[in-house]
Amino acid sequence: MEVFLLGNVLRDAINQKKQQLIEKLIASGVYKKDSKHLFEWTISELEKEYRFIKKMKP
Repeated sequence: MEVFLLGNVLRDAINQKKQQLIEKLIASGVYKKDSKHLFEWTISELEKEYRFIKKMKP
C-alpha cells in the first residue's frame, strides 16, 4: 500500500513540475517546437528548453 501511495506522490510531483515548466515556457513565448506541443514533451525536454530560454534572455 505504501509503495502505491509513494508512486502517486511522485507522479503528482512530476506532473506539477511539468506544469510549472510549461507555464514558464508559454510565458516566454514557446508553445510548441517541431510540431510537438509542450504537453507532449518529457520533463527532461521541458527543462532543457527552459534552461536554453533562460540563457538567451538578458
